[in-house]
Amino acid sequence: MRLVTFAHNGSTRLGVLNGDSITDLSRAAPELPTEMNAFLSAGEAAIEAARAASGDDIALKDVTLLSPISQPGKILAVALNYRDHLEEVQEAMPDFPTPQTPMLFTKQNSSVTGPFSPIYLPPESEQLDYEAELAIVIGKTCRRVPKERAHEVIAGGMVANDVSIRDWQLASQTMTMGKSWDSHCPMGPALVTPDAFDMENIDFTCSVNGETRQRSNTGLLVFDIATLINYLSTVCTLHPGDVILTGTTSGVALWMDGQPWLKEGDVVTCDFGPLGKIENKVEKDPVGTVIG
Repeated sequence: MRLVTFAHNGSTRLGVLNGDSITDLSRAAPELPTEMNAFLSAGEAAIEAARAASGDDIALKDVTLLSPISQPGKILAVALNYRDHLEEVQEAMPDFPTPQTPMLFTKQNSSVTGPFSPIYLPPESEQLDYEAELAIVIGKTCRRVPKERAHEVIAGGMVANDVSIRDWQLASQTMTMGKSWDSHCPMGPALVTPDAFDMENIDFTCSVNGETRQRSNTGLLVFDIATLINYLSTVCTLHPGDVILTGTTSGVALWMDGQPWLKEGDVVTCDFGPLGKIENKVEKDPVGTVIG
């Protein structure tokens, strides 16, 4: 099942994506919450009600798809979680140590944007970069989850782009300041439930203006999804709607010859096969000083 958050006729609602149409759950199953975090918190009964819903379809072309999770409580991201990405870093920085445990940072939830919304190029930096990633969404409140039970707490997967401002990232030991700019976490197009894909075997690519920059398979993660859930939930309680960005592969602009940063007008496409693809155009940040 492919769950979506969409805007239509002035309101934001949940639906089930079926090809070129969306079953509007606000009408087909009006007893269900209309916001994804609340929907996931309602548990298996809500999932089954959505799966059984039918009728009241809206054409996909008539809606605007938003990030399935618009306000995740936490965005927990993993650095250097593909061997080839670690190798390209160590080639440039020979003394960089190989992580023995997952290397974590956070993105602020104000960075979330839609699967086809613009990525903003801020005036403060030209070092705008892309990172295609599998996003895992938590579906149950959980703590200290054993690896063998990690599958029980996964609501599904999405495509994400961990957009980064590299000079701001490298200026901070935590990386968070370079990872949290507004519009720098496009996600979607749908939250795909685990029965519909094999999260450990997804071929994926990231292209800029049609040129493939990244290509890999999620089976090549250094720390797999069960390990990440076990590790993270040891420290903090995970809640429905929390997002784990599982890491990116080699081919980011930072480590390419000439550092081909994203520029205004570029189109970035992250394609994860059964999860779909997101596509975002780079635009100048239109927002100046905002107070109040």
